[in-house]
Amino acid sequence: MSKRILVYFLSLTALLFVSCSGFEKILKSTDYEYKYKKALEYYAKKDHYRYLTLFEQLSPIYKGTYRSDTIEYYIAEGNFYQGDYLLASHDFDVFRKTFQRSSFTEDAEFMYGYCYYKSSPRPDLDQESTKAAIEAFMDFLRRYPNSPRRDEVNKLLDELKNKLVEKSYLSSKLYYNIGDYKAAIVALKNSINDYPDSKHREEQMFLILKSSFLLADNSVALKQRERFQSTVDEYYSFVAEFPESKYMNDAKKMYEKSMKVISKDESVDQNN
Repeated sequence: MSKRILVYFLSLTALLFVSCSGFEKILKSTDYEYKYKKALEYYAKKDHYRYLTLFEQLSPIYKGTYRSDTIEYYIAEGNFYQGDYLLASHDFDVFRKTFQRSSFTEDAEFMYGYCYYKSSPRPDLDQESTKAAIEAFMDFLRRYPNSPRRDEVNKLLDELKNKLVEKSYLSSKLYYNIGDYKAAIVALKNSINDYPDSKHREEQMFLILKSSFLLADNSVALKQRERFQSTVDEYYSFVAEFPESKYMNDAKKMYEKSMKVISKDESVDQNN
């Protein structure tokens, strides 16, 4: 190791020691005004760990005073910026209920929903956090209809709602993928009813048609005629809504095969 590098390393180590040592002194100090001032300085520097640690110490000291709302809000922010969204959401929820007239209240209302937004998982996972975020943001817009954050909140709501659409789509398609066509028809129709404007509507309606056809084609002879008739009904519904669909060739093939079975059965009935 060269002399220059060694000197740099020792200087850096000394600086870190002094910095940590200085913070330890602040933590042990009983001068609460000084500690509060240093916490604000760390907050201004976005040193989340240090200001959070100090404000947590000061919280019981200043409870019920004019500084209480500032301290509690910054604690909630500190937990948020350290990635503890669950704890932060709890902090912001308590804050908005406790300090209803604080200058921070509107921000706390927003951050309460934003914590759930940040913890919302990808569409194939459980969406309880997504639903909680939507509920919180809807409540925010009702409370603050003229908020400067209104456009931002609406954008976040669109993103969250689209995630629920994707979740519904993936869940409904799962039954088709595993070959449970009877359950697939129910799930796909429920998804369309829940989200009629989904971008997946065309594909879902085609999968209903295809599930109906495959269910009929794999049924015992006694149930085939009725189920192929259902396939024909689904075909007409699909064609009426998507006459130029990219799935049209496959849809017509299923329709023609279904009609052959139905016509054959009718012919047998007439002969009998």
